[in-house]
Amino acid sequence: MEGGYKLKPRGMTAGWKPEKYGPVLGGALGNCTDCHVIRENGIYKMWFTWQPVRCIAYTESQDGVDWEMPRLVLTPRYDSDWEIHEVSQPAVVHKDGIYHMWYTGRVYPTEITAPRCCIGYAVSRDGIHWDKHEAPVLVPTTDWENIAVMYPHVIWEGESFRMWYSAGRITEPNVIGAAASRDGIHWERIQDQPVFIPNKEKYWESARVLSCFVCREENGSYTMFYVGEDGDGVPGIGIARSRDGVTDWQRNPANPVIAGTDGYWDWRGAGKMSVHRTEDGYRVWYKGIGSRFEEIGIAYHQGFDLGFDYAGGDERGVDDGTWENNLYVRDKLLMGIYAVQD
Repeated sequence: MEGGYKLKPRGMTAGWKPEKYGPVLGGALGNCTDCHVIRENGIYKMWFTWQPVRCIAYTESQDGVDWEMPRLVLTPRYDSDWEIHEVSQPAVVHKDGIYHMWYTGRVYPTEITAPRCCIGYAVSRDGIHWDKHEAPVLVPTTDWENIAVMYPHVIWEGESFRMWYSAGRITEPNVIGAAASRDGIHWERIQDQPVFIPNKEKYWESARVLSCFVCREENGSYTMFYVGEDGDGVPGIGIARSRDGVTDWQRNPANPVIAGTDGYWDWRGAGKMSVHRTEDGYRVWYKGIGSRFEEIGIAYHQGFDLGFDYAGGDERGVDDGTWENNLYVRDKLLMGIYAVQD
């Protein structure tokens, strides 16, 4: 009989480090997830999913670490047919004095409703008081989108908006698609198939890829931060890059660059992130999953070399019996044929 192991990545690689050894938002507030952060006039502004009330909330911070008491800014509409039970997963673009928000509207299965996720749209002058577009702006229509489009991320590219979104089941999307729009309301899919799918050869993301954040670089290329999940649903954050944001994605050899850390608040995994480019590197706010809560933490990267050209190959290494810092041998699997005697 032979034995094998499933390898569970631990900690951070490729120069990423925790900025605070603990969450910056959560705790007494309950589950706080799926944030989007921008910085304006020296103030950090965050929109996030406040799960206990299934709404989108807003808060501000002077330093990105200590946040004010949040307030609700977007709630479900019980008279609709697409955002009855929850609004969540905001993505915000501030353009020409207007805040534009795309978000997930969710319907859960009940005796009178069928499950579905769609992407909605709202606008605001101050980022707090929002006017919703009546109908969803993106709905699942293809086979690979199944019954859910969700986790929108949107950027403005000079003449049009571009969106990356997750698709699949309402709680477990498994691929990432892309669409474009001139007005933020009428969207056309960039291609008929997903633009990013799981890599079955990498166990940490073999089941699903979802909830991405994409940065347009100065050279016109795209850097995608994304969540991957293994067959047990354990999430981690990876990075990939592409010249056009659609095809030929190159994954970082150190993926996942942010994973859960044993003994800490995020030991069960790291999820949906928001990325801010600073003068000397990157800051990332991300969902950390612990024993009781899903909360928001913060990590940073000094410099702009994210490690795609790392000459040593896979920085996380292999399980050679030395129990490297970034690997945690979780489950021993006995493989063979079992015979039960009469």
